[in-house]
Amino acid sequence: MENVWIVDYLRTPIGRQGGILRGVRPDDLAAHVLKALVERSGIDPQRIDEVVMGCVNQAGEDNRNVARMAVLLAGLPFEIPAVTVNRLCASGLEAVNQGARSIMIGDADVVVAGGVESMTRAPWVLQKPDAGNPRGNQTLWDTALGWRMANPVFPYPTESMGETAENVAQLYQIDRVEQDAFALMSQQRAAQAAHAGVFAEEIAPLDVLQGKHAVQVHRDEHPRPETTMEGLAALRPAFKSNGTVTAGNSAGINDGAAALLLVSERRGRELGLKPLARIRGSVAAGVHPSTMG
Repeated sequence: MENVWIVDYLRTPIGRQGGILRGVRPDDLAAHVLKALVERSGIDPQRIDEVVMGCVNQAGEDNRNVARMAVLLAGLPFEIPAVTVNRLCASGLEAVNQGARSIMIGDADVVVAGGVESMTRAPWVLQKPDAGNPRGNQTLWDTALGWRMANPVFPYPTESMGETAENVAQLYQIDRVEQDAFALMSQQRAAQAAHAGVFAEEIAPLDVLQGKHAVQVHRDEHPRPETTMEGLAALRPAFKSNGTVTAGNSAGINDGAAALLLVSERRGRELGLKPLARIRGSVAAGVHPSTMG
């Protein structure tokens, strides 16, 4: 089996829902990071065997194989094949795993793998009617987050991620204070890293329109460095009246894209590249749908 190297990585800044990246399509986010990664790494685009991108939504501008759309929008050779994968929250990681496996078994030597999501631009959708002239009210589904059009005979509860997070907290007895403390630590680490310039080398800045003027975005928008334990403690539970999961200690709703450049060790040595990390293997496991949060 071939050894797999990670030799470069880039991402866009992460925008909060309805924030600075609200006007940027997901296929453009993905194209931006692909183009920037190829340019920075110096890899000959003709050497890229595959592009694999994870994407959860795929109901709007990210439909019809957003990975392939991104390759073409980035101006990369149309001969490069691309595929979009969906393992929900682990979609980007699954893209990396699939890209690594293709190198391990010798199907590819150079793969770009990553993910893209614009939760802001996820559309509302309406089901087509079973009959030609439907009457009465119709349901409009928000595709940004959660279940939609669930099968009526689905044998498990269709709980939201927040509800399943509450189930996990109850199952493993993780109390509110522990969750808030972990959230605060995460916010503090993000703020410290941003202040120290740690993220600068991994962010590909992009220009966005604000009114009539272009503004360069080069910092993450979602972190809240002013967060305190007192502020977190004041928030109400978001999913259950007596719950522990709040808007402050759960994951945010964001927009962004990221990509890694993967190569076989043989190709990496041939091209004079240096490994940042090696991928030894990966595995996925199923859990009960009520505790997936």
